Amino acid sequence: MGSSQGSSTLSADVMSLVDTLPVLAKTLIAGGVAGAVAKTSVAPLERIKILLQTRTNDFRTLGVSQSLKKVLQCDGPLGFYKGNGASVIRIIPYAALHYMTYEVYRDWILENNLPLGSGPVVDLVAGSAAGGTAVLCTYPLDLARTKLAYQVSDASQSFRGGANGFYRQPTYSGIKEVLAMAYKEAGPRGLYRGIGPTLIGILPYAGLKFYIYEELKRHVPEEHQNSVRMHLPCGALAGLFGQTLTYPLDVVRRQMQVENLQPITSDGSNKRYKNTFDGLNTIVRTQGWRQLFAGLSINYIKIVPSVAIGFTVYESMKSWLRIPPRERSKPA
Repeated sequence: MGSSQGSSTLSADVMSLVDTLPVLAKTLIAGGVAGAVAKTSVAPLERIKILLQTRTNDFRTLGVSQSLKKVLQCDGPLGFYKGNGASVIRIIPYAALHYMTYEVYRDWILENNLPLGSGPVVDLVAGSAAGGTAVLCTYPLDLARTKLAYQVSDASQSFRGGANGFYRQPTYSGIKEVLAMAYKEAGPRGLYRGIGPTLIGILPYAGLKFYIYEELKRHVPEEHQNSVRMHLPCGALAGLFGQTLTYPLDVVRRQMQVENLQPITSDGSNKRYKNTFDGLNTIVRTQGWRQLFAGLSINYIKIVPSVAIGFTVYESMKSWLRIPPRERSKPA
Protein backbone atom coordinates (compact mmCIF):
# COMPACT_ATOMS: atom_id res chain seq x y z
CA MET A 1 0.00 0.00 0.00
CA GLY A 2 2.78 2.38 1.07
CA SER A 3 4.84 1.46 -1.99
CA SER A 4 1.90 2.16 -4.28
CA GLN A 5 1.30 5.55 -2.70
CA GLY A 6 5.03 6.36 -2.97
CA SER A 7 5.04 5.51 -6.69
CA SER A 8 1.96 7.65 -7.25
CA THR A 9 3.56 10.57 -5.43
CA LEU A 10 6.77 10.24 -7.46
CA SER A 11 4.80 10.08 -10.70
CA ALA A 12 2.84 13.18 -9.71
CA ASP A 13 6.08 15.01 -8.85
CA VAL A 14 7.61 14.08 -12.21
CA MET A 15 4.56 15.30 -14.12
CA SER A 16 4.53 18.52 -12.10
CA LEU A 17 8.15 19.08 -13.12
CA VAL A 18 7.33 18.27 -16.74
CA ASP A 19 4.48 20.80 -16.71
CA THR A 20 6.91 23.57 -15.72
CA LEU A 21 9.08 23.02 -18.81
CA PRO A 22 8.64 25.36 -21.78
CA VAL A 23 7.12 23.83 -24.90
CA LEU A 24 10.41 24.06 -26.84
CA ALA A 25 12.23 22.08 -24.12
CA LYS A 26 9.52 19.42 -24.21
CA THR A 27 9.80 19.23 -28.00
CA LEU A 28 13.58 18.80 -27.74
CA ILE A 29 13.14 15.94 -25.27
CA ALA A 30 10.47 14.25 -27.41
CA GLY A 31 12.59 14.53 -30.54
CA GLY A 32 15.76 13.28 -28.83
CA VAL A 33 14.06 10.21 -27.36
CA ALA A 34 12.36 9.44 -30.68
CA GLY A 35 15.66 9.63 -32.56
CA ALA A 36 17.59 7.45 -30.11
CA VAL A 37 14.95 4.71 -30.02
CA ALA A 38 14.51 4.66 -33.81
CA LYS A 39 18.26 4.62 -34.56
CA THR A 40 19.09 1.85 -32.09
CA SER A 41 16.23 -0.34 -33.31
CA VAL A 42 17.76 -0.57 -36.80
CA ALA A 43 21.48 -0.25 -35.97
CA PRO A 44 22.51 -3.67 -37.41
CA LEU A 45 20.87 -2.86 -40.76
CA GLU A 46 22.45 0.60 -40.83
CA ARG A 47 25.91 -0.95 -40.32
CA ILE A 48 25.41 -3.33 -43.25
CA LYS A 49 24.12 -0.51 -45.44
CA ILE A 50 27.24 1.58 -44.79
CA LEU A 51 29.50 -1.38 -45.62
CA LEU A 52 27.62 -2.04 -48.87
CA GLN A 53 27.95 1.64 -49.82
CA THR A 54 31.65 2.01 -49.04
CA ARG A 55 33.49 -1.35 -49.02
CA THR A 56 32.83 -2.01 -52.69
CA ASN A 57 35.41 -4.80 -53.06
CA ASP A 58 34.48 -6.67 -49.89
CA PHE A 59 30.69 -6.48 -49.78
CA ARG A 60 29.56 -5.56 -53.29
CA THR A 61 28.79 -9.13 -54.33
CA LEU A 62 27.26 -10.14 -51.02
CA GLY A 63 23.57 -10.05 -50.23
CA VAL A 64 22.08 -8.86 -46.96
CA SER A 65 22.20 -12.26 -45.25
CA GLN A 66 25.80 -12.98 -46.30
CA SER A 67 26.88 -9.51 -45.20
CA LEU A 68 25.30 -10.10 -41.79
CA LYS A 69 27.17 -13.41 -41.51
CA LYS A 70 30.46 -11.78 -42.49
CA VAL A 71 30.13 -9.04 -39.88
CA LEU A 72 29.22 -11.63 -37.25
CA GLN A 73 32.27 -13.72 -38.19
CA CYS A 74 34.69 -10.75 -38.16
CA ASP A 75 33.38 -8.64 -35.29
CA GLY A 76 31.02 -10.85 -33.29
CA PRO A 77 27.48 -9.88 -32.18
CA LEU A 78 28.59 -6.47 -30.91
CA GLY A 79 29.91 -5.75 -34.41
CA PHE A 80 26.36 -5.06 -35.53
CA TYR A 81 26.40 -2.04 -33.24
CA LYS A 82 29.87 -0.74 -34.12
CA GLY A 83 29.53 3.01 -34.46
CA ASN A 84 26.05 3.01 -32.90
CA GLY A 85 27.36 4.88 -29.86
CA ALA A 86 28.40 7.76 -32.12
CA SER A 87 25.11 7.40 -33.97
CA VAL A 88 23.03 7.72 -30.79
CA ILE A 89 25.18 10.57 -29.43
CA ARG A 90 24.58 12.30 -32.76
CA ILE A 91 20.94 11.38 -33.27
CA ILE A 92 19.74 12.70 -29.89
CA PRO A 93 20.71 16.33 -30.61
CA TYR A 94 20.03 15.84 -34.34
CA ALA A 95 16.49 14.55 -33.89
CA ALA A 96 15.81 16.97 -31.05
CA LEU A 97 16.90 19.92 -33.23
CA HIS A 98 15.15 18.50 -36.29
CA TYR A 99 11.73 18.14 -34.68
CA MET A 100 12.03 21.30 -32.55
CA THR A 101 13.23 23.60 -35.36
CA TYR A 102 10.55 22.13 -37.64
CA GLU A 103 7.90 23.29 -35.17
CA VAL A 104 9.61 26.69 -34.79
CA TYR A 105 10.02 27.27 -38.55
CA ARG A 106 6.48 26.10 -39.23
CA ASP A 107 4.97 28.43 -36.62
CA TRP A 108 7.13 31.31 -37.87
CA ILE A 109 5.95 30.80 -41.47
CA LEU A 110 2.30 30.70 -40.41
CA GLU A 111 2.61 33.70 -38.07
CA ASN A 112 4.32 35.88 -40.68
CA ASN A 113 1.81 35.10 -43.42
CA LEU A 114 4.46 34.20 -45.97
CA PRO A 115 3.17 33.54 -49.52
CA LEU A 116 3.22 29.78 -49.02
CA GLY A 117 -0.41 29.34 -48.09
CA SER A 118 -1.23 27.28 -45.02
CA GLY A 119 -1.25 23.81 -46.54
CA PRO A 120 1.34 21.01 -46.52
CA VAL A 121 3.78 23.14 -48.55
CA VAL A 122 4.52 24.86 -45.22
CA ASP A 123 5.57 21.47 -43.83
CA LEU A 124 7.78 20.94 -46.88
CA VAL A 125 9.65 24.23 -46.40
CA ALA A 126 9.82 23.98 -42.59
CA GLY A 127 10.99 20.36 -42.77
CA SER A 128 13.74 21.21 -45.28
CA ALA A 129 15.02 24.13 -43.21
CA ALA A 130 14.90 22.01 -40.03
CA GLY A 131 16.85 19.20 -41.70
CA GLY A 132 19.58 21.59 -42.85
CA THR A 133 19.86 23.16 -39.40
CA ALA A 134 20.16 19.79 -37.65
CA VAL A 135 22.78 18.51 -40.12
CA LEU A 136 25.02 21.56 -39.76
CA CYS A 137 24.98 21.31 -35.97
CA THR A 138 25.71 17.57 -35.69
CA TYR A 139 27.60 16.56 -38.87
CA PRO A 140 31.00 15.74 -37.26
CA LEU A 141 29.30 13.00 -35.22
CA ASP A 142 27.82 11.51 -38.40
CA LEU A 143 31.33 11.48 -39.88
CA ALA A 144 32.60 9.62 -36.79
CA ARG A 145 29.72 7.11 -36.98
CA THR A 146 30.51 6.26 -40.61
CA LYS A 147 34.26 5.86 -40.08
CA LEU A 148 33.71 3.58 -37.07
CA ALA A 149 31.08 1.51 -38.90
CA TYR A 150 33.41 1.15 -41.91
CA GLN A 151 36.05 -0.70 -39.88
CA VAL A 152 35.93 -4.48 -40.10
CA SER A 153 38.32 -6.37 -37.84
CA ASP A 154 40.86 -8.74 -39.36
CA ALA A 155 43.26 -10.06 -36.74
CA SER A 156 45.27 -12.13 -39.20
CA GLN A 157 46.75 -9.26 -41.21
CA SER A 158 47.67 -5.64 -40.68
CA PHE A 159 46.82 -4.93 -44.32
CA ARG A 160 44.51 -6.85 -46.55
CA GLY A 161 44.74 -7.02 -50.32
CA GLY A 162 41.89 -5.81 -52.45
CA ALA A 163 41.20 -5.83 -56.16
CA ASN A 164 42.63 -2.32 -56.57
CA GLY A 165 45.11 -2.07 -53.70
CA PHE A 166 45.25 -2.50 -49.95
CA TYR A 167 42.74 -1.56 -47.27
CA ARG A 168 44.05 0.26 -44.26
CA GLN A 169 42.99 -1.67 -41.20
CA PRO A 170 40.99 -0.20 -38.31
CA THR A 171 42.74 2.83 -36.85
CA TYR A 172 40.07 4.37 -34.64
CA SER A 173 39.30 3.35 -31.07
CA GLY A 174 36.42 5.73 -30.51
CA ILE A 175 34.60 8.94 -31.40
CA LYS A 176 37.22 11.25 -29.86
CA GLU A 177 40.03 9.71 -31.90
CA VAL A 178 38.06 9.92 -35.15
CA LEU A 179 37.33 13.62 -34.67
CA ALA A 180 40.90 14.38 -33.55
CA MET A 181 42.45 12.66 -36.60
CA ALA A 182 39.97 14.28 -39.01
CA TYR A 183 40.79 17.71 -37.58
CA LYS A 184 44.54 17.01 -37.68
CA GLU A 185 44.30 15.92 -41.31
CA ALA A 186 42.35 18.88 -42.71
CA GLY A 187 41.35 21.23 -39.91
CA PRO A 188 37.66 22.21 -39.53
CA ARG A 189 37.02 21.18 -43.16
CA GLY A 190 38.03 17.64 -42.26
CA LEU A 191 35.16 17.45 -39.77
CA TYR A 192 32.70 18.39 -42.52
CA ARG A 193 33.98 16.19 -45.35
CA GLY A 194 30.89 15.09 -47.30
CA ILE A 195 28.64 17.89 -46.01
CA GLY A 196 27.82 18.94 -49.60
CA PRO A 197 25.86 15.83 -50.68
CA THR A 198 24.43 15.60 -47.16
CA LEU A 199 22.83 19.04 -47.39
CA ILE A 200 21.73 18.56 -51.00
CA GLY A 201 20.09 15.30 -49.95
CA ILE A 202 18.68 16.28 -46.56
CA LEU A 203 16.85 19.38 -47.76
CA PRO A 204 14.46 17.53 -50.09
CA TYR A 205 14.43 14.38 -47.92
CA ALA A 206 13.55 16.13 -44.66
CA GLY A 207 11.05 18.37 -46.41
CA LEU A 208 9.36 15.49 -48.22
CA LYS A 209 9.29 13.40 -45.03
CA PHE A 210 7.34 16.02 -43.08
CA TYR A 211 5.27 17.02 -46.11
CA ILE A 212 4.12 13.47 -46.84
CA TYR A 213 3.58 12.67 -43.15
CA GLU A 214 1.43 15.76 -42.55
CA GLU A 215 -0.44 15.31 -45.85
CA LEU A 216 -1.30 11.71 -44.93
CA LYS A 217 -2.33 12.77 -41.42
CA ARG A 218 -4.64 15.40 -42.90
CA HIS A 219 -6.77 12.63 -44.40
CA VAL A 220 -7.12 10.81 -41.07
CA PRO A 221 -10.25 11.56 -38.98
CA GLU A 222 -9.38 13.84 -36.04
CA GLU A 223 -10.45 11.27 -33.46
CA HIS A 224 -7.67 8.96 -34.74
CA GLN A 225 -4.92 11.61 -34.84
CA ASN A 226 -3.13 10.19 -31.78
CA SER A 227 -3.49 6.53 -32.74
CA VAL A 228 -0.29 4.48 -33.01
CA ARG A 229 -1.91 2.60 -35.90
CA MET A 230 -2.05 5.92 -37.75
CA HIS A 231 1.49 7.12 -36.94
CA LEU A 232 3.21 3.88 -38.03
CA PRO A 233 1.96 3.66 -41.64
CA CYS A 234 2.08 7.43 -42.23
CA GLY A 235 5.64 7.63 -40.92
CA ALA A 236 6.71 4.56 -42.87
CA LEU A 237 5.39 5.87 -46.19
CA ALA A 238 6.92 9.30 -45.56
CA GLY A 239 10.36 7.79 -45.01
CA LEU A 240 10.07 5.41 -47.95
CA PHE A 241 9.29 8.07 -50.56
CA GLY A 242 11.70 10.66 -49.19
CA GLN A 243 14.69 8.32 -48.95
CA THR A 244 14.23 6.76 -52.40
CA LEU A 245 14.51 10.12 -54.16
CA THR A 246 17.72 11.14 -52.38
CA TYR A 247 19.55 7.81 -51.96
CA PRO A 248 22.41 8.30 -54.51
CA LEU A 249 23.49 11.39 -52.57
CA ASP A 250 23.72 9.26 -49.43
CA VAL A 251 26.11 6.89 -51.22
CA VAL A 252 28.35 9.81 -52.28
CA ARG A 253 28.31 11.18 -48.74
CA ARG A 254 29.39 7.87 -47.20
CA GLN A 255 32.19 7.35 -49.71
CA MET A 256 33.49 10.88 -49.14
CA GLN A 257 33.46 10.30 -45.38
CA VAL A 258 35.73 7.24 -45.61
CA GLU A 259 38.01 8.33 -48.47
CA ASN A 260 41.12 8.21 -46.29
CA LEU A 261 40.31 4.56 -45.47
CA GLN A 262 39.63 3.48 -49.05
CA PRO A 263 42.01 1.25 -51.12
CA ILE A 264 45.47 2.66 -51.80
CA THR A 265 46.24 2.76 -55.51
CA SER A 266 49.53 1.74 -57.16
CA ASP A 267 50.92 5.27 -56.89
CA GLY A 268 50.37 5.30 -53.13
CA SER A 269 47.31 7.58 -53.15
CA ASN A 270 43.57 7.13 -53.02
CA LYS A 271 40.92 8.90 -55.07
CA ARG A 272 39.20 11.91 -53.53
CA TYR A 273 36.06 13.49 -54.93
CA LYS A 274 36.25 17.23 -55.60
CA ASN A 275 32.57 17.80 -54.88
CA THR A 276 29.16 16.12 -54.92
CA PHE A 277 28.76 16.04 -58.70
CA ASP A 278 32.31 14.79 -59.21
CA GLY A 279 31.49 12.03 -56.75
CA LEU A 280 28.33 11.03 -58.62
CA ASN A 281 30.14 11.07 -61.98
CA THR A 282 33.18 9.13 -60.71
CA ILE A 283 31.09 6.45 -59.03
CA VAL A 284 29.07 5.89 -62.22
CA ARG A 285 32.23 5.81 -64.36
CA THR A 286 34.39 3.58 -62.14
CA GLN A 287 31.92 1.51 -60.12
CA GLY A 288 28.84 1.49 -62.33
CA TRP A 289 25.52 3.27 -61.87
CA ARG A 290 24.21 0.41 -59.73
CA GLN A 291 26.63 1.45 -56.97
CA LEU A 292 24.57 4.63 -56.51
CA PHE A 293 21.84 2.35 -55.19
CA ALA A 294 24.05 -0.09 -53.25
CA GLY A 295 22.27 -1.04 -50.06
CA LEU A 296 18.95 0.43 -51.20
CA SER A 297 17.07 -2.81 -50.56
CA ILE A 298 18.37 -3.01 -47.00
CA ASN A 299 17.60 0.69 -46.66
CA TYR A 300 13.97 -0.07 -47.50
CA ILE A 301 13.97 -2.72 -44.79
CA LYS A 302 15.54 -0.21 -42.38
CA ILE A 303 13.91 3.11 -43.22
CA VAL A 304 10.30 1.97 -42.89
CA PRO A 305 10.53 0.84 -39.25
CA SER A 306 13.04 3.60 -38.43
CA VAL A 307 10.90 6.53 -39.57
CA ALA A 308 7.69 4.86 -38.40
CA ILE A 309 9.12 4.24 -34.92
CA GLY A 310 10.57 7.77 -34.86
CA PHE A 311 7.27 9.49 -35.60
CA THR A 312 5.35 7.14 -33.29
CA VAL A 313 7.69 7.68 -30.34
CA TYR A 314 7.73 11.42 -31.04
CA GLU A 315 3.95 11.68 -31.01
CA SER A 316 3.74 9.45 -27.90
CA MET A 317 6.33 11.58 -26.09
CA LYS A 318 4.45 14.76 -27.06
CA SER A 319 1.33 13.27 -25.51
CA TRP A 320 3.18 12.14 -22.35
CA LEU A 321 4.89 15.54 -21.99
CA ARG A 322 1.50 17.23 -22.48
CA ILE A 323 2.61 19.33 -25.41
CA PRO A 324 -0.48 21.24 -26.59
CA PRO A 325 -1.65 20.33 -30.10
CA ARG A 326 -0.64 22.83 -32.75
CA GLU A 327 -2.68 24.25 -35.58
CA ARG A 328 -3.28 21.65 -38.25
CA SER A 329 -2.29 22.35 -41.85
CA LYS A 330 -5.18 23.24 -44.11
CA PRO A 331 -5.49 22.32 -47.77
CA ALA A 332 -3.77 24.87 -50.00
